[in-house]
Amino acid sequence: MSFGYLGPEATFTEAALIQLLTAHDRMDAVRTPMRSADAALAAVAAGELTGAVVPIENSLEGGVPATLDALTQHDELQIVAETVVRVRFVLAAKPGTELADVTAFSTHPHAEAQTRAWLSENLAAAHYIPAASTAAAARDLAESDVDYQVAICPALAAERYGLTVLADDIGDRKDADTRFVLVSTKRELPEPTGADKTTLVAALASDRAGALLELLEQFSTRGVNLSRIESRPTGDGLGLYQFSIDAQGHVAEPRMAEALTGVHRIARRLQFLGSYPSADGEKVIVDPDMTAQAFTAAHEWLAAIRG
Repeated sequence: MSFGYLGPEATFTEAALIQLLTAHDRMDAVRTPMRSADAALAAVAAGELTGAVVPIENSLEGGVPATLDALTQHDELQIVAETVVRVRFVLAAKPGTELADVTAFSTHPHAEAQTRAWLSENLAAAHYIPAASTAAAARDLAESDVDYQVAICPALAAERYGLTVLADDIGDRKDADTRFVLVSTKRELPEPTGADKTTLVAALASDRAGALLELLEQFSTRGVNLSRIESRPTGDGLGLYQFSIDAQGHVAEPRMAEALTGVHRIARRLQFLGSYPSADGEKVIVDPDMTAQAFTAAHEWLAAIRG
């Protein structure tokens, strides 16, 4: 059993995969770094991997475009689980290095941007050397002769490459989270838990006033709340967009099933990407008029008058 993740090793994505494997008692599985989200998902679709973990949403920057676009390219895949990782950066160095020794540091540009307040206060004179990733900065520091003394990276990378943590949790925002999803080939859906999420992509049938409102009404009239909606270009021309959507609930629920049926009826294209347990485990509050019992009663009433 082999699972891919957005590499290189010791990234936040590998940390997310470890969380998921631990939760499902599968730590004996092989973890394989992949060069991109698209490459990871393509390997799953080709049967080369059991599944892949990719980032889908960040609490500070929203959806991850590369993942959202890659998911639309593979109809045979679906999301089966999710997890959330707190984005916590550490300042790592080779053993024996002191903060006073630092004249240069390296990390990914996004990490540098998210740690500027700490850097301004503690390493204002240090020179910044960009890296391909936070984990790569740590790896190169540990294994190569580089022109910097410290790396800003995940704690996992510092541990993996035998580095010493000089400062912990140096991010400017302490509440930054990234949501990751586990994607596999289509099989039986995870059972409903009452705390579920359904992900789909819908393309509008036409570019006209009210088209998006009509799509959204399919959810609102059935009491389905949307926790995320983002537009992405279809790639077919300017002004043509599709919407990546997370809805609270499971397709096994009548309210969700009827909402998706309604969207399918009016959308140019609808791609179902899975119903799976929400990482926060919070039960979805359902209006009494939208419960499974309410839908069953309505269908029984209709059947009775039809005879």
